[in-house]
Amino acid sequence: MRRSSSLLTRLAGAAAGVVLAAAAVLAAALPAQAATLTQVTGFGSNPGNLAMYAYRPDGLPANAPAVVLLHGCTQNASTYFTNSGWQKYADQWKFALIVPQQPSANNANSCFNWFETGDTARGQGEALSVKQMVDYARTNYSVDGSRVYVSGLSGGGAMSAVMLATYPDVFAAGSVIAGLPYRCATSMTNAFTCMNPGVDKTPAQWGDLVRNAYAGYTGKRPRVAIWHGTSDTTVAPMNAVESRDQWTNVLGVSQTPTSTAALPAGTSLEVYGSDQVRLYRVSGMGHGTPVDPGSATDQCGTAGAYFLDTICSTYRDALFFGLDGGGTPNPTPTATASPTPSPTPTTAPVCVTASNYAHVTAGRAYQSGGYAYALGSNQRMGLYNTFYTSTLKQTGPAYWVIGC
Repeated sequence: MRRSSSLLTRLAGAAAGVVLAAAAVLAAALPAQAATLTQVTGFGSNPGNLAMYAYRPDGLPANAPAVVLLHGCTQNASTYFTNSGWQKYADQWKFALIVPQQPSANNANSCFNWFETGDTARGQGEALSVKQMVDYARTNYSVDGSRVYVSGLSGGGAMSAVMLATYPDVFAAGSVIAGLPYRCATSMTNAFTCMNPGVDKTPAQWGDLVRNAYAGYTGKRPRVAIWHGTSDTTVAPMNAVESRDQWTNVLGVSQTPTSTAALPAGTSLEVYGSDQVRLYRVSGMGHGTPVDPGSATDQCGTAGAYFLDTICSTYRDALFFGLDGGGTPNPTPTATASPTPSPTPTTAPVCVTASNYAHVTAGRAYQSGGYAYALGSNQRMGLYNTFYTSTLKQTGPAYWVIGC
């Protein structure tokens, strides 16, 4: 019996060893899932006294893009990170997230101080603190400095506009959700007037405010997406139009859209210029970030206070920023460095308004990476589907441009 017992003990030990070895092999085969939103200290002089949080998905490669997320009033970094849906696409498409947080010591409602001149000027206050976070990520996370973006809600949306205005050399594009134009207010007193009913200025006046934020800057300006609910009573929808006027003026494009589209959840999209500015209006939506909980590719986020179940704005912004790996293709790789001139028309210009799908089918455009591009001029028209409508003008044989 003793011998039998000893044998059973040895067999049990051997079996346990096999199980442990198998578990070790399985653990090695499975990808690590340890990525979490983590606070970062010592990222710079931090004149705005902000807290920095960062998220680096597992397997983040070198030279990955990064998105700065700016929460709304009464929110914090964790709330916005958790509910906005950005983690889903950071994991899927491998980019870093930088999430500043406003302490209540700076603002009783934890709003970014988008209306204080000392926090909205280049090289000062909260704006500089956010820029220092980007610098830290570039140095320590190997973030690609040419692919840094910013997005924010409400006060964070207004602060997103601040970052685009003060640091056009840092951000390639941005998103302003239920926000306001840059320098609409310069004190808490007139901040409330800006929010509702809003302030009306000419496009040139709005544009000058941005240009003066970095006087003498002649480099490339970031592209801008604007989101607003048509039933927003906190930040009046008028602000979306004024923001549109500001950024189209800064980018040198008309305030008349070059294409429009009907999207889910009663959302309309207006595209300006060669997709330099987008204006999304969500019908019947109040004040918040549009989300659409679900597991489909274009669904994201968690509904709650200031996260409104309509459409996944994060998915649309991620595509607008090119974070899915897409970008403007080069259909003529053998072309010279100088731009191809538009041919002189031999007949009266022909204008056609149709869906982007119809344009591609008819040979007026081509599609690449899910987007439609005008044949000849290669101007991006928006997503390649039947919901996006564009007007194209033929200026020569096999040469089309946006607008008429």
